[in-house]
Amino acid sequence: MGKRKRVIEGVHSDLQRVTETISDGDRALKKTKNAVQRPFTLQIIAGTYERILHGLTATAVNAIDGSNGKDAAIEFADSFLFNAHASSIRCLALSPPSTHDKVTLASGGSDQTINLYHLSAKRSVEDSGKARSAPSLSGRKVVENPKNKELGSLQHHAANVNALQFPTRSKLLSAADDNTIAIARTRDWTILSTIKVPIPKAQGRPSGDTAPPGGPPSGVIDFAIHPSMKLMISLTKGERCMRLWNLVTGRKAGVLNFDKTLLQAAGESRWSRGDGSRVEWNNAGEEFVISFEKGAVVFGLDSKPKGIINTTPLSKIHQIRYLDTKIRAYPHADILAVSTEDGRVVFFSTASVDGSRPETLEKFSDIPLCPAVGQLGGHAHHSENRLKDFEYLTVERDTKSATQPLIVTGSSDGSIGVWTVDLPIKLDRLQPPNGAVNDPNASTSHGKDLSAADDIPHIGRLLGKYETGNRITCLKAFVMVEVSDKENESHRPTDGK
Repeated sequence: MGKRKRVIEGVHSDLQRVTETISDGDRALKKTKNAVQRPFTLQIIAGTYERILHGLTATAVNAIDGSNGKDAAIEFADSFLFNAHASSIRCLALSPPSTHDKVTLASGGSDQTINLYHLSAKRSVEDSGKARSAPSLSGRKVVENPKNKELGSLQHHAANVNALQFPTRSKLLSAADDNTIAIARTRDWTILSTIKVPIPKAQGRPSGDTAPPGGPPSGVIDFAIHPSMKLMISLTKGERCMRLWNLVTGRKAGVLNFDKTLLQAAGESRWSRGDGSRVEWNNAGEEFVISFEKGAVVFGLDSKPKGIINTTPLSKIHQIRYLDTKIRAYPHADILAVSTEDGRVVFFSTASVDGSRPETLEKFSDIPLCPAVGQLGGHAHHSENRLKDFEYLTVERDTKSATQPLIVTGSSDGSIGVWTVDLPIKLDRLQPPNGAVNDPNASTSHGKDLSAADDIPHIGRLLGKYETGNRITCLKAFVMVEVSDKENESHRPTDGK
């Protein structure tokens, strides 16, 4: 009798273990299923030399699963395509989404005009009444959204529009070659204020200058607004300096000249213009970076240079962007992405500084180099055309609020690429900042010198590529909001109607 009782208890114990194993398997399967069933849709807008504003959507049919080496399959569809300007499009800007899931798009071109559009931030579902699939002679998928509408145009500038930015949804700032930075209110598109940048004196005019006879090169190249919305940095042609503006009073707060030593350390030659091409603040507002033709300089909040960025091999820089801090494995590290002439996006750490310098720049400056922590594109991915612009986005990866970083690139040959980036995995080799500069004779990562191009790891995987057929000059993108099931059912056509 005791033996039978022990046998029954053993059977119950085995049954309980099997039940727990099945439950664990079901939870793991459910977790995997949730990870796979996380599709996303990106709205991509590209401006081109051919005056065409091209809008398209990139939809992932299944979510990203980097653990087994499989990625989402991207399906592209045209959403709008038309001649937006009388000449080439030079810049784009997107506003933060409104409560009605609408995004304002602004495009500036060489025709002195700023065009305005309303874009729907909600994803279009083909089987609902919101999206219309239009016929196409090229065989490409075309899905129109009736909520995308044109608002009008602004013509307060008298020269080429070079830069646009929405610091908030209520304000639009624009800079042009007429040496003005205009502030417009988006509620009624009234020009609230105009900042007049001083016109530089005609001293030493560089070769290849396109200024009219007897006049110096003029125009605002780019500007960046501090996260506090109280300060702004502007770059002007022909000045070799940056200007700091007080947005509270609308007056100049200071000028920082670029001396010869700093320009040579950034890779500028004696025949270069010496004007900055791009300026960007980091997310915390504690540092900013100014890019030149083949290099960039990172400045602290005291406007003193703290690091030099040089691509290896040296290549022309087209765009710079700080990455979001929410997905990084090290919250103290500031990661800067740079697009180059040879088709790469190179990621640099501005928090941990490498003490080594290239031999050609060693005599010009003692400012340390910022180490490259990763790259994507280039010869390894058969992407060797210049990357004119790119956008950094994050999408949800699973139900536990995990995110996956994405890079959307636009090349001058007309191709648009969507890449995944494994930044949280690759950034674990960065050392926490302790206020000291690394040893110049020490290696930066596991005995490898990251100053060599071959030693920079490739941390990006191409998900999909789309050929627009036009030469891209600028690009913007955002993650679209999913349509709720209730809203989808309300717009679904019924039988017999």
